[in-house]
Amino acid sequence: MNTLKDTRAIGLGCMNLSHAYGPRPSEEDGIKLLNAALDAGYDHLDTAALYGFGKNESLLGRGIMHRRDEFYLASKCGMFKGPDGKRAIDGRPDVIKETCEAALQRLNTEVIDLYYLHRWDKNVPIEDSVGAMADLVKEGKVRELGLSEVSADTLRKAHAVHPIAAVQTEYSLWTRNAEIAVIKACEEMGVTFVAFSPLARGYLGAKLIDPSRLPEGDIRRQMPRFTTEHYAKNLALLEPMKTLAAEHQVTVAQLALAWVLHRSPSIVAIPGTTHIQHMKDNLAAADVKLSQSVVDELDRLINKDTVSGPRYGKATLAEIDTEMFSETD
Repeated sequence: MNTLKDTRAIGLGCMNLSHAYGPRPSEEDGIKLLNAALDAGYDHLDTAALYGFGKNESLLGRGIMHRRDEFYLASKCGMFKGPDGKRAIDGRPDVIKETCEAALQRLNTEVIDLYYLHRWDKNVPIEDSVGAMADLVKEGKVRELGLSEVSADTLRKAHAVHPIAAVQTEYSLWTRNAEIAVIKACEEMGVTFVAFSPLARGYLGAKLIDPSRLPEGDIRRQMPRFTTEHYAKNLALLEPMKTLAAEHQVTVAQLALAWVLHRSPSIVAIPGTTHIQHMKDNLAAADVKLSQSVVDELDRLINKDTVSGPRYGKATLAEIDTEMFSETD
């Protein structure tokens, strides 16, 4: 089995097959997409216990584990269903180990290649949570460890307990917090930086024109940048990108993904989609070569100063352990 560093630059984020966005595909269509992704050459698939409260892991378990030797499997713990049935962050060692046991059953596999702490539970020392995850490595249930949405300082503390193979954080033209310190820390420590939502939750696909028409329950309806107040301003930023994409004979999404990959040799990206053609297009973005002038132009067009609205609401921002540009970025 390959380590994460040996996989392709574009992996598949599986979340939206079961969670967060809508409309969601049927189980049959989800399995069809997963197998089509493997057929296309994807070799890194990313899921989590949180996604659909286990449904996404179960989807992979039913749909593609007969092809287990074809891909690197990443999943996450530390954020799941609480006693009240709602999403809860819980990094206690016993809970992490229980979550892993259940995940292995849902995934129908004996080992998870990369196991992330989905969120750092600020009520539990990071050393304790990572220590429990290190036990899973010793037991052969997990091969490598990762962290999600953490600061460079927390990464270093965790790495002192057990080597961290990857840090996963939202990163795209319109979400740049990782540029403060985390990407640099990953480069220095030999840690892979995994960019989730590299297409800005569909915004950089240039297909989402009116977020108010998204289905009820789609998390973007609660995200400030997708509100009526901000989205029209953000949509206008895409017009020069469309021109650049046409000049390079690529889609806007491919241009955005190529920009992410050009930012650091430590970066891999895991865009998600429910459309087979988009999935294939995303994988092809790894072959798009951009001149430094184009990278700089994209950087100038969409960045923390030109985007309208904060990334999350205040309650969600408070859960995340990342260096911030400001209280609202």
